[in-house]
Amino acid sequence: MTRRVALKLSGEAFADPDLGYGINPKTVQAVADEVAGVVVDGFEVAMVVGGGNIFRGISSQAAGMDRANADYMGMLATVINALAMRDALERAGVEARVQSAIKIEQVAEPYIRLRAIRHLEKGRVVVFAGGTGNPYFTTDTTVALRAAEIGADVVLKATRVDGVHEADPAEVPDAPLIPELTYMEVIERGLRVMDTTAITMCMENDLPIRVFNIAVPGNIAMAIRGEPVGTLVR
Repeated sequence: MTRRVALKLSGEAFADPDLGYGINPKTVQAVADEVAGVVVDGFEVAMVVGGGNIFRGISSQAAGMDRANADYMGMLATVINALAMRDALERAGVEARVQSAIKIEQVAEPYIRLRAIRHLEKGRVVVFAGGTGNPYFTTDTTVALRAAEIGADVVLKATRVDGVHEADPAEVPDAPLIPELTYMEVIERGLRVMDTTAITMCMENDLPIRVFNIAVPGNIAMAIRGEPVGTLVR
């Protein structure tokens, strides 16, 4: 059977490693090259992108901006990242389409579930932008929702750490990695894998979650192929 995956990329995956913001073409191209390498082998890849490298709605809302307005601005930022990823994927030799939950038809298709599935069946990468199209929902929830809608086999969450640890690696550098967890363990222990809405949606739809470090070359391809990398939640 063809393996279909939903890959979540945070805005930080697009940013300059030294600056932490903006779009670094070399960083984006490195991700696209890895994805292209597995697509040509027959894997179907859908991607959900964040926009934190351009605009972080949560921090702006905390600073006094209206939450809904801040979230819409963050959704527009994801469209910019999606266009950058599509360009990089096509330069890597695979066809790609951007589908946005916010109508912006001059640059992206509107999100249509059956059309997205058809693109995947034809070997195209689909990049989902605009979140769910609604404020108050994170891109974690978006990837859980889209993965369920398109019938993905797994949700892949690319992060800047090796997986889920017993403690925050930024505070406890030698905190041991947890190779496997259940959904309920994540919720009960308050582990910051994904937000609770996303975890619950994955649990209800029997969608395993693989959390891994995007900064390690080859990890994206390994995760898409189903090889053991990072932490598995199921």
